[in-house]
Amino acid sequence: MLFHSVRSASLLRSVQNSFIIFLFCFSTLVLAQGKKEDYQRAELVKQAMDNKVYNAPSGFNWLDNEHKFWYANPTANGKRFILVDVKSKSKQPAFDHAKLASALSATSGKKVLADSIPFSEISFVDNGKSLEFQFNDTTWKCDLASYKIEKTTKRPDARRGRYWGDGSEENNRPPVTSPDGKWIAFIKSYNVYVQPADKSETETPLSFDGSEGENYSAALVWSPDSKKLATFKIRPNKPHLIYFIESTPADQFQPKLHTRNYLKPGDALPQKQPHLFVVASKKHVEVKTTMGHQYATTNPKWWNDSRGFSFEYNERGHQAYKVINVDAESGLATDVIAESSKTFIDYSGKKYRYDVNDGKEIIWASERDGWNHLYLYDGLTGKVKNQITKGEWVVRKVVKVDEKTRTIIFEGSGREKGQDPYLIQYYRIGFDGNGLTALTSENGTHTATFSPDYQYFVDTYSRVDLPPVTSLKSAVDGKIVQEIEKADISELQKMGWKAPEVFVAKARDNETDIYGIIVRPINYNPKKKYPVIELIYAGPHSSHAPKVFNSDFRYRFLHELAELGFIVVQLDGMGTSNRSKAFHDVCWQNIKDAGFPDRIKWIKAAAAKYPYMDATRVGIFGNSAGGQNSAAALLLHPDFYTVAVSSSGCHDNRMDKIWWNEQWMGYPIGPHYAESSNSTHAAKLKGKLLLILGEMDDNVDPASTMQFMDALIKANKPFDFLMVPGMGHSMGGDYGEHKRRDFFVKHLLGVEPPAWEGMN
Repeated sequence: MLFHSVRSASLLRSVQNSFIIFLFCFSTLVLAQGKKEDYQRAELVKQAMDNKVYNAPSGFNWLDNEHKFWYANPTANGKRFILVDVKSKSKQPAFDHAKLASALSATSGKKVLADSIPFSEISFVDNGKSLEFQFNDTTWKCDLASYKIEKTTKRPDARRGRYWGDGSEENNRPPVTSPDGKWIAFIKSYNVYVQPADKSETETPLSFDGSEGENYSAALVWSPDSKKLATFKIRPNKPHLIYFIESTPADQFQPKLHTRNYLKPGDALPQKQPHLFVVASKKHVEVKTTMGHQYATTNPKWWNDSRGFSFEYNERGHQAYKVINVDAESGLATDVIAESSKTFIDYSGKKYRYDVNDGKEIIWASERDGWNHLYLYDGLTGKVKNQITKGEWVVRKVVKVDEKTRTIIFEGSGREKGQDPYLIQYYRIGFDGNGLTALTSENGTHTATFSPDYQYFVDTYSRVDLPPVTSLKSAVDGKIVQEIEKADISELQKMGWKAPEVFVAKARDNETDIYGIIVRPINYNPKKKYPVIELIYAGPHSSHAPKVFNSDFRYRFLHELAELGFIVVQLDGMGTSNRSKAFHDVCWQNIKDAGFPDRIKWIKAAAAKYPYMDATRVGIFGNSAGGQNSAAALLLHPDFYTVAVSSSGCHDNRMDKIWWNEQWMGYPIGPHYAESSNSTHAAKLKGKLLLILGEMDDNVDPASTMQFMDALIKANKPFDFLMVPGMGHSMGGDYGEHKRRDFFVKHLLGVEPPAWEGMN
């Protein structure tokens, strides 16, 4: 989801830096809340946060097979490309910016300035003697000795869009050639066929029982020795179509009807069974498994020695997950890894598998001890050889498995005492669980970019209240090799801007710490009272409160909203991820909980410490899952939350996508789904509610909002509604954002919002 701000290029071009500083200083004394000046200042804050943070590069790029890297550095004098040589510890401009700008201007006919080079990616070619970059849809090459620039052939864009198909293309795939090049395999009349690649013999069927209602998959996988084939026999499911009417298409006057296959909780899913074929003997080997009702299986993966193949099985309901080995001679299927949970297995967020030594060992992630950790399995017997990581902290991501040294580099959080448990640190550990080494330890969330040989890494760390610091470190012991950059926020500070405060309060159990942030307006006065607005997104698949300085739209958006006269907060309550399994399990079959008991307790604790936070005037807003949460606040907790803006909400988990909702709400579909539905509780609505919806939302079925509206209307409950023509899954774009701000100003501040005309 994206936040969109109201833009005014003409105003920003006309306002000089001196006036901005004056405006911010002056505003601390005289500007009122919810007025035109506050809206204008909110926009200036956004622009300043986008453009006035210097020496905080966002990406680092290692050169292939070299201990050198480059990055684009935003400085007070414009963007500068920097090249660092690890061996010599040199840091210098990657090229002469003035010469390149001059040459590019002359060659392209477009004015290019040295302080605003119009590209962000570069490639060193000709052994570092030349530079290639994209400009005006063309690839250019610059000789770094002469600065002669010429066009080269345009490179194709390697990016591909995500496919949202229904699987009907399955059997239209081309034939699959064996590793030795002698055979091709394909599906014909729903069955598996093979034929010599040179067509010297006629095609031969290996199966005879395929049919339209139970066909063999064209995802045919050859054994490395080219002697066997593995695939699945599929009993397909019925598509579930949802419909969209695009009211104002760009290419015609009349509306358009769109459809998409969109499975929802409870819908039938394809059921698959593995099959094995021996090419020489044309033998069809029966594979018997212990699989039950499937949610999904992965494609077969052969071992390099062709002894067999494995695949993964996720049981419907996500309470059982297996890695199954199939012997290539007998067809015997063995459960090598069998995970189980009384609630859910977070297959979409925490599953990790790495096969060591051709699958003779397996590194596997599990929450079986209550925390997400790594285990080493015997890949042949299925026995756990040892638990690699352990403790009341979590593995967040495996970065590198080095089979030669039998070590793992990974991201973890919650291990360092005295730090926010969501902050990411990097570690190295042996397969045997020994030699745990912290590669980072500074109090912040770290982002590492490793050299191709994993000997070094560029480390950037920050917090919401700490600007980024970047250094080059050893990936062996984490020692600093060279300081690279330290962010400069002096221009923000001149404006009176202050970073968010990290605030911690106890959860509903009075034991667990809940972490969140508090954002205040620049001109806040501790002697005044400010309404509180919470940005909520309680999606159980992750944690959501920002942890990195000026990191994304949420961080900057909270500051914009605060400038209108609010204290804005965001936090992660129980039921979200990246803490213990027990912390996460609160969401199971109970999406409506959304951590509200923790959120309300946290805001009350903050208000007790800071009396200028008015806990009697609390608003809330969110998008998607947050749209469901924010509307639920007025249905289930109306004595605390009084104003809500809900956009693109999945108001009923039976109406939303299958993978997300069955992951947390379970299977089969029972009364708990209805109990978590906003439509079920529509008659309980109190307070002021604004619903925002894009008519072309193909992420969350728009009918989910419509059904909630229908329930509100039948219950005779007043609400406001904004439909944005042509818009997909979003918060409503610029128009929706302005409406949301006005809604809070009017109903929380009690101020009539300023007229839009002349606002900027």
